[in-house]
Amino acid sequence: MLIKRVITALIGIPIAIYIINRGSWLFAAAVSVLALLAWHEFCTMMNKQKIKPLYMGGMIGILLITVCAWIGNSYETIMIIIGFTLVTLMKVVFNCAKFSIPDAAFSLFGFVYVGLSFAHLIMLRFLEISNTHISGIGDITAGTAFLWVAFIGTWASDTFAFLVGSKWGKHKLCPALSPGKTREGALGGVAGSILAVLIIGHFLNLQVIHSLLLGILIGVVAPVGDLAESALKRFAGVKDSGKLLPGHGGVLDRFDSIMLSVPAVYYYVSLVLLY
Repeated sequence: MLIKRVITALIGIPIAIYIINRGSWLFAAAVSVLALLAWHEFCTMMNKQKIKPLYMGGMIGILLITVCAWIGNSYETIMIIIGFTLVTLMKVVFNCAKFSIPDAAFSLFGFVYVGLSFAHLIMLRFLEISNTHISGIGDITAGTAFLWVAFIGTWASDTFAFLVGSKWGKHKLCPALSPGKTREGALGGVAGSILAVLIIGHFLNLQVIHSLLLGILIGVVAPVGDLAESALKRFAGVKDSGKLLPGHGGVLDRFDSIMLSVPAVYYYVSLVLLY
């Protein structure tokens, strides 16, 4: 298992670095594919409990949402969400014998959970930042740099939580969902996230107070994403969301924390740093 994880990481990390820094349509396309795979995993997990989300409708809607994020038009995004809601409710009304209220509820939940979360990766990557107190690193744009803040802060949170929890963890954080996670590990994760973001923030010419707050924000939000996905897997009765990444599980397994930390960073930057 460890060898598979290492090999996957050695192959995946360089590809991820290239795609993120390259940007353009390549990044938007890669995120769209990941979002569609995540939606497939979500629907597959729900099928384990005899819940049937609106699969094809979700595929089309999520693809449109990521395209809108690439184009940069929030009005169309809202229209797509309302449109998917309408289609889902119509399905309930006209095909209630085969499409129940739980099917509709999980369709809407999964659509927002997967679609909007991944769309924010695109939104943050291409966020235009003209504030003179914020700078990119070398040829990397500020939007790209803040995407790396979210990624590295999340990875640091996961790593420090594991290390601290393994050595000093005594009090369970959420035993019903993840027996291995501890409160001590969670605090270590926040500390790790703060440390990582402070280091990156130094190169971004970011004020210490903003680096500190971003580190805390990521350190708190990231484990929530992890535990939320654990709740979904426990509900579905599966160990992993998928088998796409050998040794790592599925797309949702790898991006569960990122799916919440990236939107958190996006709105902090948009609502605090840019105004």
